[in-house]
Amino acid sequence: MSFESVNPIWRTVRDRFTKSMLTLTEEELSLRIATGTSSVGFILRHNAEVEYMFAEWFFNKKAPEGLTYVTNGPDKGEAVYGDVAELLAFLEASDQHLSAAMQELPENAWDEPVSSPIGSSTPREAIGRVLYHAGLHGGQVGLIRKHAAQPANS
Repeated sequence: MSFESVNPIWRTVRDRFTKSMLTLTEEELSLRIATGTSSVGFILRHNAEVEYMFAEWFFNKKAPEGLTYVTNGPDKGEAVYGDVAELLAFLEASDQHLSAAMQELPENAWDEPVSSPIGSSTPREAIGRVLYHAGLHGGQVGLIRKHAAQPANS
């Protein structure tokens, strides 16, 4: 019964995040508040990558073959993201991947602690963490869209 109890919460938050990103324009992907801060496009890519990581770390679902993490770790860099449709498709795929991982997790595993690179959490706690993460970055995107006057490369 764990997936059935968690999924409505996941869908509510994740669908709201997606809906808020559907109105982004290509020009907004390079927006950032200040030099050295992440762009909107970077934040979207990062959010999807974290969902893939959580699926692997806490739900034993391997990332798709060929997936490269470019927004996490010491060498993350700041690639340029200019294709809204591509980023939205990547976000949709990460959502489907994590949702499938949650659905496939045996009921008795939801409250078993799992060690990960970010510490120990149960899968149920991990969902709280990834929901918080999406909310945090969704708010950042909204703030950037509201206050950034120029694209980063202007």
